[in-house]
Amino acid sequence: MKTRTWAQAISLCLAMGAAYPTGAQAPSPTPAPEKVLRYAFQVSETGFDPAQTNDLYSAYVIAHVLEAPYEYDYLARPAKVVPNLAEALPEASADFRTFTFRLRPGIYFNDDPAFGGKRREVTAADVVYSWKRFYDPKNKSPKFTSMAEEKVLGMDEIRKKAEASGKFDYDTEVDGIRALDKYTVQFKLAEPRPRFIYNLADPAHLGLMAREVVEKYGDKIMEHPVGTGPFMLEEWRRASQTVLVRNPNFREKRFDSVGVDESGRAIAAKLKGKRLPLIDKVIVSIIEEPQPRWLAFLNGEHDFMERLPINFATTAIPNNRIAPNLAKKGIGMEQSLASDFTVSYMSMTHPVTGGYTPEKVALRRAIALALNSEEEIRLPRRGQAIVAQGFVMPNTTLYDPKYRSEMGTHDRARAMALLDMFGYVDKDGDGWRDMPDGKPLVLEYDTLSRADYRELDEIMKKNLDAVGIKLVHRIGQWPEQLRNSRAGKLMMWGYGNSATTPDSGTVLSFGYSKQAGQQNHARFANARFDELYLKQLNMPDGPERRAVIDEAQKILVAYMPYKLKVHRILTDMWQPWVAGYKRHPFRRDFWQFIDIDAAQQAKSGSGNH
Repeated sequence: MKTRTWAQAISLCLAMGAAYPTGAQAPSPTPAPEKVLRYAFQVSETGFDPAQTNDLYSAYVIAHVLEAPYEYDYLARPAKVVPNLAEALPEASADFRTFTFRLRPGIYFNDDPAFGGKRREVTAADVVYSWKRFYDPKNKSPKFTSMAEEKVLGMDEIRKKAEASGKFDYDTEVDGIRALDKYTVQFKLAEPRPRFIYNLADPAHLGLMAREVVEKYGDKIMEHPVGTGPFMLEEWRRASQTVLVRNPNFREKRFDSVGVDESGRAIAAKLKGKRLPLIDKVIVSIIEEPQPRWLAFLNGEHDFMERLPINFATTAIPNNRIAPNLAKKGIGMEQSLASDFTVSYMSMTHPVTGGYTPEKVALRRAIALALNSEEEIRLPRRGQAIVAQGFVMPNTTLYDPKYRSEMGTHDRARAMALLDMFGYVDKDGDGWRDMPDGKPLVLEYDTLSRADYRELDEIMKKNLDAVGIKLVHRIGQWPEQLRNSRAGKLMMWGYGNSATTPDSGTVLSFGYSKQAGQQNHARFANARFDELYLKQLNMPDGPERRAVIDEAQKILVAYMPYKLKVHRILTDMWQPWVAGYKRHPFRRDFWQFIDIDAAQQAKSGSGNH
């Protein structure tokens, strides 16, 4: 008789419809392949504590780990705030000075040793504690001034006591923010704030944290966020790689957003009712140079390309359509006008660019007129932007695409006439303009060494060369430049700023004197501007508020501490095995809505499992 192996015997029994032989075990079901999203940030994060950070890429990570009481509907356009940890939208008093809401019971923080082995439910006290952390001087929060502008009753007093004593008393109750019961929170404000809810809808601002966690990890809290969100931090190698994994304790939350355009409706149809998050892991690398970041995506090493590097726009999206070779691979793309602007500032405290006397104002205005945003868009940006005319960003409530101002004007002849009129002429015959007192006029502009920055910097130098102003670029590193800028150590610097809410007026903090060293990098100060800034905070949206904002913008144009350049057009791309992506103008946490076909990903040879 022919001898059979045990495996052959099992196979024969199965083929004959028999049960497994005695003692045999049925093979374990093959586990579903792990769904992993891989992509790269182009700038490094700084940490994951909302009270201590204020940069975009830290906000991306924070928003997936921590949650706020409210969130933005993923697919709704225009942006719509909906309940998240809260049961319903807040009850607001008629004068917009009192806001009350109730948290949903039964929501828990992710497990952590700080909780002593017990499940830790989210309560109203966590909202109170998380808000107070912005006022604690020890945290040196870059968001403190903007949070203080909401004028929550009693918070200024405990801040002042902390500054005097050296210790912030979190147990002091204030009228402005109270836990009315275990789940109910009430804010009371000194002045009307019609858009206060936006403070409650951004995890990078009010991502709820447990006091036990913050006190346990102390100075290490930047690297140890513990929240209620769909993901948790598994690994962080600063400026190198961040790994987040599915939070096993995340509550049952299902996709229920409804699309308003073709791509949104397709996402809604595909994901409707699915439990979130849809993937198991996110691996984020830091790749500053555009070419290796683009090649990683082209080679299938990354599943998603956020913000196609402008260097490759002509080859990847000729005429703003995906290139045939990429379309053949099944790569998807979507373009959107970003709620942002790029800006260069001229320090108001620097001896060369600063000051409010006529000749200093003339110098800054001449520099702004010399810079050609249309040329920047046409050449280094490859058409992927529009000229910024003012501080009000696209997709915000009061944005007017027809608005025009000198902020968006390029006029070389006027620039040269201003310089001549106020004594910025070549006095020593070296071909470069000098200061009115005869000292050399040399502008120092801090920048990065990345290829895309180099192209932008070349246009800037060309524009200033054309009016006889000498420009020197100083190569630095992020985030050191950010710290140096806030400390007032830079003459000129350029960066991008993105809106975090639909509010058109908060961006005027760029000129608010009390924001110097925070949002106000230029350290501009003007009493009338401050008055207008505070006035618009209290006003409901409408023509009257827009008129106040426009008057404030005219002051910034008159003194020109900032040269706004462009609003960017962003192109995001994804591999054929990725579904569910749609850029939201304000929401940062999109990973929970992404789905990955792991089998297709692996079949392509790009899986990393």
